Amino acid sequence: MRFRFLSAFLVALVSSMPVTAAPPAPATAPAPRAIPGVRVERDVRYVPDGDAAQVLDLYVPEKAGEKPLPLLVWVHGGGWRGGTKAGNPGVALIPQGYAAASVEYRFSQKAVFPAQIQDCQAAIRWLRANAKKYNIDPDRIGVWGDSAGGHLVALLGTAGGTGAFAPIGGNADVSDRVQAVCDFYGPANFNTVMEQAAADAVKNIYPFNTPRDPYSGLIGVHMGADKAKTDAVSPVNHVSKDDAPFLILHGTADVHVPFAQSVELADALKRAGVSVTLQRFPGGGHGGPAFNLPAVRTLIRTFFDKHLKGADVTVEALPDAAVTVPPAAGR
Repeated sequence: MRFRFLSAFLVALVSSMPVTAAPPAPATAPAPRAIPGVRVERDVRYVPDGDAAQVLDLYVPEKAGEKPLPLLVWVHGGGWRGGTKAGNPGVALIPQGYAAASVEYRFSQKAVFPAQIQDCQAAIRWLRANAKKYNIDPDRIGVWGDSAGGHLVALLGTAGGTGAFAPIGGNADVSDRVQAVCDFYGPANFNTVMEQAAADAVKNIYPFNTPRDPYSGLIGVHMGADKAKTDAVSPVNHVSKDDAPFLILHGTADVHVPFAQSVELADALKRAGVSVTLQRFPGGGHGGPAFNLPAVRTLIRTFFDKHLKGADVTVEALPDAAVTVPPAAGR
């Protein structure tokens, strides 16, 4: 569950904006370069005396405005066992009146679920508890993630504030609810993913219940062996009518996460009366050029503007033709 789209997405997103975000750097590279007009605090501990992975990066304008800013929190993908918080597409929206953060979390090799969502919820509570210090509006927090990160932000949107997962890291009296969720092709139901993958015309690349399988690696047992765990890890099982609005983006030819996973989540949210927009990418994979199209970037910004800024705009899925990249362009 790699996030192959992210570097290209960042380049495309910032090309028309005055701020340029540095791409993820190799481990041996020097410290990340400064971002003009943006104050960055890196590796901030959101769990005091916690694990080295329980840190976040925070990006705010150098010049504080008169009003607190809505916050976009990025959660990276990587199969819950890899990836980096270094790349954050939300940084490009800082000139448009946002602050941004990137969350690191413990990987499944170190701690199985629910450690990952407990970390993400701890980060949200820390950010909300420290909102005044960073001129952030604690009532306007949006989350955004891809793949495994998409799964975690979907859980933030559906399980936030419910007490489904024991809080860690302090700030237990602070809410971990969020106000908007942008989910890039995240798994939604561990009880159905194997069946959907088997039925999918696009062959899933993961041999389930083997060392290569990130799904069973996350929960620490074979898929289907412990329904309580597969229920708890699945965002569809936490959906309720007071969930945050969702924007879900997913390719129909995804070989990592079946497209049916996002359809299932969108249907569950609709049944509960939650605002949800499902953007499908015909023939799209697990990321790729279509996710970087200007119309898609505009859709994402419109979604956050509506739900975090109260903008009088309409969020509607784009027609297939607008998100289909010709084969030559996709090579």
